[in-house]
Amino acid sequence: MPYGLYISAEGAYVQSERLKVVANNLANVDSSGFKRDVAVFQARYSEADQRGLDQPGSGTLNDLSGGVLLSGTMTDFSPGTLKNTGRETDLAIDGDGFFVVRRDGKDFLTRAGNFSIGPNGALVTQSGEPVMGADGSPIIIDPEGGPWTFSPDGSLQQAGTVVPLAIVRPQHVSDLAKAGDNLFMPLAKPQPVPPTERHVAAGFLEGSGVRPTLEMMELIEASRAFEANTTMIKTQDTMLGTLISQVLKDT
Repeated sequence: MPYGLYISAEGAYVQSERLKVVANNLANVDSSGFKRDVAVFQARYSEADQRGLDQPGSGTLNDLSGGVLLSGTMTDFSPGTLKNTGRETDLAIDGDGFFVVRRDGKDFLTRAGNFSIGPNGALVTQSGEPVMGADGSPIIIDPEGGPWTFSPDGSLQQAGTVVPLAIVRPQHVSDLAKAGDNLFMPLAKPQPVPPTERHVAAGFLEGSGVRPTLEMMELIEASRAFEANTTMIKTQDTMLGTLISQVLKDT
């Protein structure tokens, strides 16, 4: 494949992947606690450098730009805006930390506090996973235990008992991997947030971290970059076809 076609095709592929990331962000603009993803690009070495036939900075004809490649995606953990819902089971962490929920025997972390009460009184996520307490057991609200409330430090108070929710934070956000449904899998053991640093707002939800205007700007930019690359592919293909036809005509 001619090198120009190769670079343009790689550029079109990268922008198509970027469009998928932006589209997913926009689809979750109203998802509580959602954290947007960002496509990360990096310059690609030339084909000769990739194969070890040359080295970057050699100044030879092989030392050309290899275009761009998608090195992966990273998650933007910037906090979303807190929204007042008035629902007793809606909880929002004001500051660092994540709630702990259990799925298939494994603990996952989430910032989405749109919880509800299950049939057995368990505090559960929208997908039915139990919300865990600091002692490692599910949070249970006794339907017959009288009035209950969540304190500002994230503890369930009912009938004179106080049960703190598990609120933890990783050593670094790079220790978290997205697992779907606004859940994150911890790749290393997270640490409990100290009691003095626990701030939970009952009756509030953390909004999505997606900023629609910013995402629409990225969508337009990625779309135009994709179109530019595909146009370059068509132009180079036409030029190549014309050249081959001319060579065949002259022979």
